[in-house]
Amino acid sequence: MPSPHASPIAPEAPPRPPEHRPSAALLGVPVVCSVLLLILVATNWRPLTGLDHDIASAVHRWAVDEPGLTQTARVLTDWVWDPWSMRLLCGAVALLLWYRYAARWTAVWLVVTCAVGAMVQQVLKAAVGRTRPVWPDPVDTAHYAAFPSGHAMTATLTFGLLLWLLRRHGVGRALWGWAVALAALSVTGVGLTRVWLGVHWPTDVLAGWLLGIVAVAVAVRIHGHRHP
Repeated sequence: MPSPHASPIAPEAPPRPPEHRPSAALLGVPVVCSVLLLILVATNWRPLTGLDHDIASAVHRWAVDEPGLTQTARVLTDWVWDPWSMRLLCGAVALLLWYRYAARWTAVWLVVTCAVGAMVQQVLKAAVGRTRPVWPDPVDTAHYAAFPSGHAMTATLTFGLLLWLLRRHGVGRALWGWAVALAALSVTGVGLTRVWLGVHWPTDVLAGWLLGIVAVAVAVRIHGHRHP
């Protein structure tokens, strides 16, 4: 018979949903595609650069003819989906994890992952040195080299990490559905606005998406080694 002075047994924590870590084979697909695209762009493979130019030229003509849509795209890309807006969002989530949930390792992991992602994109821009599109009647301007798109990579990395965190904490089906829809809209939208505004070639955006996926997959695997 237990002693009346014995300390009560603490209730067990609810089971955590299993972590969804990408397999090596699944991770290999975006890695191979990213490397192949990098090689083709760096070597200025004519069929690819020609297709890039044809698509970008057609889209630019539409942007010039539709100033209302172009202004909307500029607001979205400069304020809503800007890389610094994405980093501030990750910073806010990191603070929430640190103070609200005491998940300090995960908070640090999130911030470090975003910082490393930003450094990788800048290193690649400097290494490839691809020139941005130049138009006689530009509708927007941008700095640094073109490849890869920092906007596309940062948005993919940010929303990929946040979706994984939501799934890991077992959010409800309704919230998960809205989060997936918002992520898909944002990641797709930011890539389209960069081409629409004439500051990126389509393959810059494609590379940003692929590299963002790779970065998320690698980060999730790293987190899994600390919290298997």
